[in-house]
Amino acid sequence: MGTKLARSPGIYLTGFMGSGKTTVGRLLADEMGWPFFDLDDDIEAAAGCTISELFASKGETEFRRIEHEALKARVHQVTSGVPLVLALGGGAFAQADNRALLEDAGISIWLDAGMDLIRQRIADETHRPLAQDPERFTALYEQRREAYAKADFHIVIDSNDNDAVVRRVMELPLWG
Repeated sequence: MGTKLARSPGIYLTGFMGSGKTTVGRLLADEMGWPFFDLDDDIEAAAGCTISELFASKGETEFRRIEHEALKARVHQVTSGVPLVLALGGGAFAQADNRALLEDAGISIWLDAGMDLIRQRIADETHRPLAQDPERFTALYEQRREAYAKADFHIVIDSNDNDAVVRRVMELPLWG
């Protein structure tokens, strides 16, 4: 794993929506002295609208196409030697073509928050199109876990202590 990160200095945080990828990613990037990016921000910049608007106007298929292109651009940076921490969208790692892009371009870390914690974290949010239907939301959570399990590392999130999560990431054998 260490050689992989030294060759391609990218850390990709995956997990279901509300698992803390963006918050932990910012803190982790600060700790490492690396830049932080959120793939959702890249998608919105490319689409010229919010993710909710993109889903509503163009659908999930177009969203996934733009997501893949945005991820390709970040992976290119990493494979060119630019270190970065990237928070992936909740469904990005569930797409086989995205996982293939990431395979030799750094390391992936699954932030595995339980459904109760996720529901608590997103209870007041309205900008997540796939969270609008509670039954579909739960089914999607279960469905994506198999893909998330393919990440290089797995960290269980059982509280809102994001600093503790960063410490756990920093304790991983990232550099060999």
